[in-house]
This record gives sequence, structure tokens and C-alpha cells, in this order.
Amino acid sequence: MRAQRYAWLLSLAAFGFLAGCGRHSNKEVYYLIANNLSLPYWKTAVAGFQKAASQYDVTAKVDGPNNFDPQAELKDLHDAIATHPNGILISVADAPLMQPEIDSAIDQNIPVITFDSDAPHSHRLYFIGTNNLEAGHLGGQRLVDKLGGKGNVVFFTNTGQPNLDERLKGYEDIMSLHPGIKEVEVFNIKGSSENAFDKAQEYLARTGDKKIDAFVCLEASAGKDVATVLKNNKVTDRLLIAMDVDPDTLQDIKDGLINATIAQKPYTMGYIGLRALDVIFHNPPTKLSPDYSQDSFSPFPVFVDTGTAEVDKNNVDIYLESAAEAQPK
Repeated sequence: MRAQRYAWLLSLAAFGFLAGCGRHSNKEVYYLIANNLSLPYWKTAVAGFQKAASQYDVTAKVDGPNNFDPQAELKDLHDAIATHPNGILISVADAPLMQPEIDSAIDQNIPVITFDSDAPHSHRLYFIGTNNLEAGHLGGQRLVDKLGGKGNVVFFTNTGQPNLDERLKGYEDIMSLHPGIKEVEVFNIKGSSENAFDKAQEYLARTGDKKIDAFVCLEASAGKDVATVLKNNKVTDRLLIAMDVDPDTLQDIKDGLINATIAQKPYTMGYIGLRALDVIFHNPPTKLSPDYSQDSFSPFPVFVDTGTAEVDKNNVDIYLESAAEAQPK
């Protein structure tokens, strides 16, 4: 399966190279739609999307709310579909909410690929992003190793967001093998890291058998706020595991406030996403099918895994250097 996935990616890259840019036009319009666009994570994804667009000389449009607002994202998706673009790349904040609009786009022969967060029961063509269950397994093993198999754990998440739910399940899979580690609470930050900051202060005040030994952040923004709480209170005996590699998170790892983070590749998601939509537009099937995921002869994969990695003090400098190089000159 992994070999087939990589073979497909290689064929996609080869086709894009051989076809050249002559077949393209800036009248071709591709959308990237997501939530929380003000976060560094999404700015990185947008940079990858726009890089591919510049290479192909097509028009890249970015839409979605700057905060976490699934209803606003739904409206932006609806508005994008109304313009009948050449393709849509979307990160899904609420799968049941978004599914009818995604299906509507496919019915109108507009290619839709999900990335970062999937809507697996929709008619989207396929998903590009992290294997979030495995990301949870990776973080979960770190959690178990650092706690020595015993302790109270709290999670910070956006409840109902498919990718975060999968990460939580991954952690819980590993924790289930270690009964000495207790999941105390899964806290919904509702898209605001300030909520994580306030709740972390409350958790920190718990003592005795209610003491919180580990804080796990399943999304990108909460880690730095929880780290600030630990720093302000001069607490050094708690474990903090974050998600993603925005500059503040990386610096907090270097400073010893965050033990580790699980890195994704949002730039790659955006870059591959636009190129994939372009290939579909220029080589379309006769009609977009709602059943590609169940079709053994589908021209599309079900899932393109862009990979994950564990970042800690041992390799954080590599990521800091890469982040600096990626900044606009």
C-alpha cells in the first residue's frame, strides 16, 4: 500500500514536469479553504499552495475565517462553489456540517480534495495529510515513556474536528496498554488558545492524587499558551507535549518548556494539493464519481500521507533553521 502511494505521487510529479507550464492559464482558479487562517500553521499551508500556483501560473485563492468558525467556513465553501472554480482544497472543521456542500461540488463536477482534516463519508476525491491516528500513537508512546507508565493526563482539543479526534484516539490506544496512566479530561478550547491558557492555570492548581502530570495539545495553538502558564508559575515537573512546529513552539522546546511536539507538513499538503487538483482539471474523468474510495479501479488514491515526525531538544535546531529559511525574504 505504501509503495503504491509513493508510486502515485511520483507519477503525479512526473506528469506535472512533462506537461510543463504551457498548458496553464491564470484564468484557472483553485481555492484553498480552511479555519483559523491567522495561525502560523495555516500560513505555511497557504505558502505551499501559492508556490505551486506560481509555478503553474494559475490563480490561487484562499478563503476561510481567521478564527475557528465552522459555520463561517461552510459559507466560504458555498460561496467558492458558486464561482465554479477549477478545484477546491479544503480542511474540514466539521465533517457532518461540510459534507452536503462537498457533495454538491462533486455533483457539479468541481473536484474537491480534503487536506489536514478529512470528511471521509463525503464524496471528496481523496484526502492529503497526516495519518492522524499514527500521529497520536507517536505522541502517546512519548507520553508513556516520559511518565514512566503512571500519571494523570489532560488533553486540549477542538471537539468534533475529525483530525483531532483521530489523534486523541491514537493517544488513547497507547494509554489503554498502561492502566497507570489516567485520562482526566479532554478540554474543548473552542478554537481559542486563550481558553487553554485559563484552563491550564486551573489544572496546575490541582494537588495530591488530582495533580495533573501531563498536558497534551492536539492542535497547533495551545502548546505555547500552556507553556507560558508553566513558565509564569516556575513549574518544571510537568510534561507538555504539543502539536506542530510554529516558531513559538519550537523556541519553547529549545527553552525546555515543551518536552516535544509532533510535526506535520502543511506546506507539502498545500503544494501537493494544488498540483493534484491541476492534474485532475487537465485530465478529468468523464464524470466525478461519489464512489472512488470503494472503486478498485479508481484513478485516485484514498489517502496521501505527507508524514509526521517527533521534535525535541535533540533535533529542534533543524526545524528552527528550516522555519527561518521558509520566511519571505
